Amino acid sequence: MGMADQTTVKAAIIGCGYVGKEVARLWQQQGITVTATTTRSERVEELRSVADRVQVLKGTDPGALQDCLADQQVVLVCVGSKRGASYEETYLGTAKNLAEVLPSTQVQQLIYTSTSSVYGQHHGAVVTEETPVNPSTANGEVIAKTERTLLGSVGLKVCVLRLGGIYGPGRTLAKIYSRAAGQTRPGSGDEWTNWVHRSDIVGAIEFARSHSLAGIYNVVQDEIPTVKQLIDAVCDRNNLAPVQWDPTQPSTRSYSARVANAKIKAAGYRFNHPNFFDE
Repeated sequence: MGMADQTTVKAAIIGCGYVGKEVARLWQQQGITVTATTTRSERVEELRSVADRVQVLKGTDPGALQDCLADQQVVLVCVGSKRGASYEETYLGTAKNLAEVLPSTQVQQLIYTSTSSVYGQHHGAVVTEETPVNPSTANGEVIAKTERTLLGSVGLKVCVLRLGGIYGPGRTLAKIYSRAAGQTRPGSGDEWTNWVHRSDIVGAIEFARSHSLAGIYNVVQDEIPTVKQLIDAVCDRNNLAPVQWDPTQPSTRSYSARVANAKIKAAGYRFNHPNFFDE
């Protein structure tokens, strides 16, 4: 789309939390008409500052979805599971309803933020978008099914972004790992861990939209440390007590893989934060 008709783009964001809200802010700045949805009415006021329209709806309500998406061209699905909520219902339920209602809307592209944990256990091997998924948890299995359901939507471009662990403003590594400081953790911490800064998730979503991407793309930064290397660095930089490891105990992590980001870079995306601590 040229700049001239940019103002006519209408985009809906299903699930407007830590990532979705920032996308809404960016899109609104670009003159895109943004509809934000939330499941909680107490968030309406806060979302009004970044969206043209805010709707309280559950992705599991097909009628409400149909209504909300009727005249949109782009839909970003960025749902997160509330504590205690059923993963199956939140993710798969939403995806099934979307697949059902999308054909009767004007939506041309759907972007879904998934997770790179769907690759499962690869004992540290490099995985690409071609690697078959093999989730090692029940929740991972639900996400894999959600991806398949959305990718099966006919008549529109579907882009699945598989994200690493998310960090950024308000979710700093120091905050994430502060509870681990001074503790002894099970295992040796030698599993690889894939992360991505929020600004690159927002950047990749906008890149996918503006380049009409379809298919699966990994969105993780270049630097992939082991859990131990990362925690050591975070504790060191923030003067936190170091973490000890107990290799006689089985690790709590059920998978280890190094997720490749070459595909989205080949498409032309440039990471703002290819490495940790390069702010």
